[in-house]
Amino acid sequence: MNYYDMRTDRNKGIPPLSLRPANPLGIEIEKSKFPQKDLEMLFPGMSADFTSENFSAAWYLIENHSTTSFEQLKMAVTNLKRQANKKSEGSLACVKGGLSTFFEAQDALSAIHQKLEADGTEKVEGSMTQKLENVLNRASNTADTLFQEVLGRKDKADSTRNALNVLQRFKFLFNLPLNIERNIQKGDYDVVINDYEKAKSLFGKTEVQVFKKYYTEVETRIEALRELLLDKLLETPSTLHDQKRYIRYLADLHAPGDPAWQCIGAQHRWILQLMHSCKEGYIQDLKGTPGLHSPVVDPDNDVPPSMLGHLSQTASLKRGSSFQSGRTDTWRYKCPHRVAFVEKLTKLVLSQLPNFWKLWISYVNGSLFSETAEKSSHIERSKNVRQRQNDFKKMIQEIMHCLVKLIRGALLPLSIPEGGMRQYGGWEVKSELDGQWLAHVIQTIRLTYESLTALEIPNDMLQTIQDLILDLRVHCVMVTLQHTAEEVKRLAGKEDWIVGNEGLTSLPYQFEQCIVHSLQSLKGVLDCKPGEASVFQQPKTQEEVCQLSINIMQIFIYCLEQLSIKPDGDGDTTHLSIDVSSPDLFGSIHEDFSLTSEQQLLIVLSNCCYLERHTFLNIAEHFEKHNFQGIEKITQVSMTLLKDLDHRLFENYIELKADPIVGSLEPGIYAGYFDWKDCLPPTGVRNYLKEALVNIIAVHAEVFTISKELVPRVLTKVVEAVSEELSRLMQCVSSFSKNGALQARLEICALRDTVAVHLTPESKSSFKQALEALPQLSSGADKKLLEELLNKFKSSMHLQLTCFQATSSTMTKT
Repeated sequence: MNYYDMRTDRNKGIPPLSLRPANPLGIEIEKSKFPQKDLEMLFPGMSADFTSENFSAAWYLIENHSTTSFEQLKMAVTNLKRQANKKSEGSLACVKGGLSTFFEAQDALSAIHQKLEADGTEKVEGSMTQKLENVLNRASNTADTLFQEVLGRKDKADSTRNALNVLQRFKFLFNLPLNIERNIQKGDYDVVINDYEKAKSLFGKTEVQVFKKYYTEVETRIEALRELLLDKLLETPSTLHDQKRYIRYLADLHAPGDPAWQCIGAQHRWILQLMHSCKEGYIQDLKGTPGLHSPVVDPDNDVPPSMLGHLSQTASLKRGSSFQSGRTDTWRYKCPHRVAFVEKLTKLVLSQLPNFWKLWISYVNGSLFSETAEKSSHIERSKNVRQRQNDFKKMIQEIMHCLVKLIRGALLPLSIPEGGMRQYGGWEVKSELDGQWLAHVIQTIRLTYESLTALEIPNDMLQTIQDLILDLRVHCVMVTLQHTAEEVKRLAGKEDWIVGNEGLTSLPYQFEQCIVHSLQSLKGVLDCKPGEASVFQQPKTQEEVCQLSINIMQIFIYCLEQLSIKPDGDGDTTHLSIDVSSPDLFGSIHEDFSLTSEQQLLIVLSNCCYLERHTFLNIAEHFEKHNFQGIEKITQVSMTLLKDLDHRLFENYIELKADPIVGSLEPGIYAGYFDWKDCLPPTGVRNYLKEALVNIIAVHAEVFTISKELVPRVLTKVVEAVSEELSRLMQCVSSFSKNGALQARLEICALRDTVAVHLTPESKSSFKQALEALPQLSSGADKKLLEELLNKFKSSMHLQLTCFQATSSTMTKT
């Protein structure tokens, strides 16, 4: 290795020894390894005592200039020496040039010192500088006297200048208390919060007393702002926007506690207070103290438009002509207090609960503390949401329970425990709401439930409302059926006794329409909305509805029975109007005449027949259409009661009509001391039989005028009664003469042949028994005479007997 081949660097010299690297390997290098002449040239005067101490310099040259030639190194050393000599020569030249001046100054000072010492010793007592000091002091005092005011103003100006500099530099802090007050008054809370955050970051930990004092003032005003914002947050009523704004302000101001939860609690108490105030106001209004039921919040203005639109879909009340479709200006005057209360209460809940629910949702997801709901220090404050969930659920349930109990107290007071009547009841109403108003209330509560469901409130929190709706639906059905029974009672007074073509009055139709209208008014109540149970799911409800339906039928049947009995003194006021447009009725003019008890009874009988064949069956179909339970039982009981009434009325009518005819037979037979044993040869049918036939014809005419369908049923019974009496009379005769037997056979055959179309097995048997009681005709002459006399009777009575010539293909019930 060539140790002398070192790199040349003209801009660098050999570094001082203190900067030279030590021997990195700690190797002791002997002097003999380096040429002696080279060492002497590089380090003159050092080659003789070259030891390891000087090795570092050599090592530096070797390590960093191993490629530099020796000549170049020599030149570098020469340059370094020249630069060092220049520095030392410059300093030395400066000293040499001023040396004489220094000596002269020293001599002058020494002479002055000696002179002063000599003069001071001889002429001045004390120190030689005492006089000079006194002069200087007097000069200083004179200067102070002359410039004291100027210097004072200068010091004051300097002090003021320094103070102004401090104020200018820290004017933000010094002006902050006043700025906070001004911004609070203007409502610029964002500016206050930003300034406070800036001041807190700059002076929150300052140790300067004046800064501490002003920062304390800032904290005092910020604390007052926290209290102000908290008061505004808990103030009611307030909008959701304001609540969120105040909560964020308090969060930014690091308010203690949990203002958001305090706001939720305040809103919960506010809603409950509004609900109870609403009830108390309507109760006071009902008692005659109006104007007290106007709470602070007007639900009509505070309900969201979507909610109001939802509520406006309420089905219109319509039943007969008593209710108008939709709401008119007079609707509020017709609306009962309790219905108006329920409407306002539900609107109140819908105006407050959505914001209350949204406030909780914002509390849960953190958007209540931050617009972006990002994870931040504010959201960390809502870590106790899980603990709050049960508390909030209880709040919602309490509101729902309060809503339900207030409605129950107004509409279903018997469902409220006695202990809660004072808090939730107190209406003291004597009359029950009509079914149509209850149906309207049910629709209102249903829409309220749908609106609350739209908020995504869990169904378990709304279950009490579903239970209320079911109870109201059941109650509405019961009340409607009860009111229907009351209306049916009043139908008897609406009987106009106008008989139509079918032998009916309008009463059966009115009864059917009354039932139909009631069921139609219940359609919306009976129909199940999503999530609702059937009204008839409970066996108890089924039984009660069935019994109420049967009761309606019983009441109407009772009305028919009362109508069949003509009250005293009604003879001049009750008239029968006959529809002469029917070709089946005789008479060419409209006749009004007093209605007899028999005619009244006959009209009721005709209505009963129609009810049994049509009306009751139609009503059963309507019940089935509306999913009523126990229809078979309703129909069976109703039919049984109707048949019992029909049977009684029919028997009464037959008794009224047949008894006079039957009673006239025996006196007529034996009129003029007639004797079957001693009588003249028969010349024709005697007058008693003709009179009986005329009376039967009168019955036929009366029944035919009312109802053609009743004619066969009535006449068969009358004929049975007459034939039975005639048979009895014949069997009571001890003996007949020839003429008597012929006369009796003539009259029996004449009656039998005349009413042949109305004969029944019973009447035929009676006629047969009557003929068997007579002696048989012994000669053909008697038979011929009998036939001639029968033909003569039929010919002479042809006009009267025409009504008996019509044939009936069907015999009605007997």
